[in-house]
Amino acid sequence: LASFGFDDILFVYEPVAAAFSFAQRLEQDALVLVADFGGGTSDYSLMRFSRKGGVLKATPLGRGGVGVAGDTFDYRIIDNVILPELGKGSHYKSMGKVLEVPPNLFSNFARWHLLSVFKASDDYKEMKKLLRWCVEPDKIELFIDLVDEDQGYPLYKAVSDAKAKLSSQDSVELRFEPLGRDFEVTVTRSEFDSWIAEDLGRMDKALDQTLAAAGIADADVDQVFLTGGTSFVPALRSMFQARFGASKLAGGEELSSIATGLALIGAREDAGDWALA
Repeated sequence: LASFGFDDILFVYEPVAAAFSFAQRLEQDALVLVADFGGGTSDYSLMRFSRKGGVLKATPLGRGGVGVAGDTFDYRIIDNVILPELGKGSHYKSMGKVLEVPPNLFSNFARWHLLSVFKASDDYKEMKKLLRWCVEPDKIELFIDLVDEDQGYPLYKAVSDAKAKLSSQDSVELRFEPLGRDFEVTVTRSEFDSWIAEDLGRMDKALDQTLAAAGIADADVDQVFLTGGTSFVPALRSMFQARFGASKLAGGEELSSIATGLALIGAREDAGDWALA
């Protein structure tokens, strides 16, 4: 970065930036929990904000998180709706026996970019050889076509768009033409909620650990700021509402709070106090 004329580089945690953006709204001192839900991770930050002489001060109290967020939610839809169409749970014949197509092959759909790596693997070559022995070859052939044609990202985009619509609708029609022009599946919010229930439990447990490490009880938290695109998921918001009460929850600027906070911190004379040591 120095070659671009930047000599003084500061690094600030994203949840800290989001917290700073939210703190501009505070009218009184408060202990704030910032829950930042992005694509790959759920991050928690606990900060006590106060104003002295008109200057915003903050004391960091704790942080934590877990590698579960929007991308994991997307995969739950893929696992339950898409992968059965691609042969997950199907079988092949070998030496007079009927065996299940190895489930680990379908784990490559856990992240869209993994399919690009899988495409160059020995497992993929073996899968192509396996095709002739499959009981439902059309499904496995469709799997192979998606990998060969690099459809991982378009598939995740279609699923992510459907997930976003479920934040405001009770059901959504999921279409993805590479699976066939007639492919259309109705996904309901109640189904989606059941698919991500275990993930929500892991996110809640990570919050338990974050609060416990800081010696803070739920009742001690004055405000909860939910940010990041995944924070729109109704089941996630309901979990926080049940835990802290609707009156403590705040949102807004879910997709811009981090950028806003970074800009505000960068403009302060004490910017270094908010950055990593």
